[in-house]
Amino acid sequence: MANQHLWNVPNILTLMRVVLIPVLVLLAYLPAFVWQHWIIAGVFLLAAITDWFDGYLARALNQTSAFGRFLDPVADKLMVAAALVLLVQSYPTLEMVIPAIVIISREITISALREWMAELGKRANVAVSHIGKWKTTAQMTAITVLLVQHPMLNYLGYFLLYVAVVLTIWSMIIYLRAAWPELSKAD
Repeated sequence: MANQHLWNVPNILTLMRVVLIPVLVLLAYLPAFVWQHWIIAGVFLLAAITDWFDGYLARALNQTSAFGRFLDPVADKLMVAAALVLLVQSYPTLEMVIPAIVIISREITISALREWMAELGKRANVAVSHIGKWKTTAQMTAITVLLVQHPMLNYLGYFLLYVAVVLTIWSMIIYLRAAWPELSKAD
C-alpha cells in the first residue's frame, strides 16, 4: 500500500515547485543584473526537473499520496502560468500572447474536465496521455529557453513553444474525445 505520509521526498519536491514561483517572479522584477535571465531560466528549469523527479520518486519509493496527486498538477500549472505571464510581459506580441492563452486555456479546460469526469467515476478516461507528456516536455523546454531572453535562442524557444501549442491542442482534442460520450449525454 502507498505511503500516505504528507512529508515524503516527492511531496517536498512538489512543494518546492510552488515555493519557486515567487522566487521566479522576484528575480524577474529585481533591477537588472548580470546573468539575471539565465538565473531565472535556471530556477524554472529546476522546477521542471522536480516535476519529472517527484513523480518518478513517488512511484519508485512507493510514496504516492492523495496530497501529492492533488498538488503535483496544481504546482505544474501554477509554475507554467507564472512563467508564461512573465514571458508575455517580456515579449508583448501576438506571437507570445496567443500561445500563452492557448496553453493556459487548455490547462483550465482539462483540469475542469478531469474534475468533472472524476465526479462521474470516470477519471481514468482522461488520464495523462503520451501526447500530454510530449506537450509538457516541449512546453517546459520552450519556456526555459525563452526565459533566457537571448536573441539566438529565441528562435529555438519560439519553435518549441509552437510545437507545444500544437501538442496542447492535439492532447486537448484527445481528452475531449475520450470524454465526449459523457459530455454529449442528455440530462
